[in-house]
Amino acid sequence: MCLTRREADIGTGAKRDFASLLDDLFVASDKAEAGDEAAARPTIPFDYLSVADELHSGRIKVAGETFAAEYREAGADLAAEFAALLDQAKLALAGEQARPEEKLPPIDPDAIAAELGLDHPVKSADLGRMRRSFAFANHPDRVAPHLRQRAMIRMQVANMLIDEAKRRAVAGARR
Repeated sequence: MCLTRREADIGTGAKRDFASLLDDLFVASDKAEAGDEAAARPTIPFDYLSVADELHSGRIKVAGETFAAEYREAGADLAAEFAALLDQAKLALAGEQARPEEKLPPIDPDAIAAELGLDHPVKSADLGRMRRSFAFANHPDRVAPHLRQRAMIRMQVANMLIDEAKRRAVAGARR
């Protein structure tokens, strides 16, 4: 099997710049279009330069308003989802017994919000830190095996509370 210069350079790990790789792709593409079957076809069938031009032209934009509207729309059913989660949690934990020496961590949203520090106004930038610190202390992989289901529910409630606080922060910033 005969390797093209491009394949040989790539296979040997020779350091080449991006422009020379593009040149080889275009040359191989031109030879293949001209009918030279010996030429290796590029593995990527689109023109890099036109894609790069399109990306840098500013014609492709993602509107912040569109993203915010989709974010609000996705959270519209949050209250119903939250209530369903709590109902499922109460059913799942109905038979759970606390060991005499331990107090079970609460799954009550108000208690978790207070634990997170969401009981007073919070900056949007602090929410990520809150999520990480809560997860560090309460993640199901970090608690005793008999508390894992409760920890999973606590994490879900905390994530929903933080997401709602984020939504309120975004909505408050837009006003």
